[in-house]
Amino acid sequence: MELSIHNQILLIVFITAAVMGAIVNKTNFCTMGAVSDWVNMGDMGRIRAWLLAMAIGIAGVLVMETAGVITLPGDTFPPYRTASFAWLRYVLGGFIFGIGMTLGSGCGNKTLVRIGGGNIKSIFVLAIMGVCAYVMLWTNFFDTAFMSWIRPTIVDLTTMNMPSQKLGDMVGAGSDASGTIHLVVGALAIAGILFYVFKSAHFRGSFDHILGGVAVGVAVLIGWYVTGSNFEAWKEFADFSETPPSRVAVQSYTFISPAGDLMRYLQQPGNLGLINFGVVALLGVIAGSFLYAIFSKSFRIEWFVNRSDFINHAVGGVLMGIGGVLSMGCTIGQAVTGVSTLALGSFVTFAAIVFGCALTMKVQFNLLDEQGFGSAVVSALREMKLLPQK
Repeated sequence: MELSIHNQILLIVFITAAVMGAIVNKTNFCTMGAVSDWVNMGDMGRIRAWLLAMAIGIAGVLVMETAGVITLPGDTFPPYRTASFAWLRYVLGGFIFGIGMTLGSGCGNKTLVRIGGGNIKSIFVLAIMGVCAYVMLWTNFFDTAFMSWIRPTIVDLTTMNMPSQKLGDMVGAGSDASGTIHLVVGALAIAGILFYVFKSAHFRGSFDHILGGVAVGVAVLIGWYVTGSNFEAWKEFADFSETPPSRVAVQSYTFISPAGDLMRYLQQPGNLGLINFGVVALLGVIAGSFLYAIFSKSFRIEWFVNRSDFINHAVGGVLMGIGGVLSMGCTIGQAVTGVSTLALGSFVTFAAIVFGCALTMKVQFNLLDEQGFGSAVVSALREMKLLPQK
């Protein structure tokens, strides 16, 4: 039976996600682990892999947009290039998510990979994260609890002659050359990231680090290509005029909102229309990781060590579900997919996630020395040189 174009796209999304899941499992590409290596050992290998994925995403989007292959409008899902710069939403959401992924032993993507590898703890994290994301997405909780006081802080960039938060539009505000400026800014960003990434001989000699970064970056580009393509036969499926939005609206990989969409689908399993890009991507990562774990004989059942371990993971799931929706993306959804669009909010979210994660790790370490929580936080801030030593 011939698949419709719609289902062809979803099949491509699933296969791409499965390949990414297998490679992430194989290479141990982990954004939380990357921050942990940096904070605890000074090892920047996995940070560089993460940055490599960003550089590939930026380069690919620039090339495809310049060639007219794809169009990424301001209302992509989520709207990375919107003219509404919700700085507080990015900072607070990213910070909350960073704390959550530390307590939950990994970000949204890593949670899915761990599930595929046999980690039962991560199933609980996914369930809790998904329920919280569902509440944020599909109930009035988000508007009531957050937007009532965040909305006044949102900056309308159009009042400053900036049509969007795309870096080229912001740097070239009001200029007819904003398109050229965007290319220059993007090229400089790519060159700077790649120089930093590959100046490390250790990184250049690590096949797994390079493979992990390339796989994630290319997966994001495939997502943009199949949903943002300018081929007429596909454009009708990238439409926000539908309610709910099209299952393949212009978007790429992110994993928190899809967890909420999965919970929504599970309430109506007979409604296949609720199986969208995100749900298919989420299931694809789990499937790919599972297949790799089976064939590599690395599949291992893992359970909670104790009650405290369960509580940490449960709280982590809550914070990731809330923070990920609030910040409009996670370590993949904002820090790779969003950054690939050169949207300022994505860079802000990336920084907030790293800060929240690093601070939490240092606080946890200080608590092992039997410091009180307040003292542990102060010590952590001093260690990060954000407070004076005395």
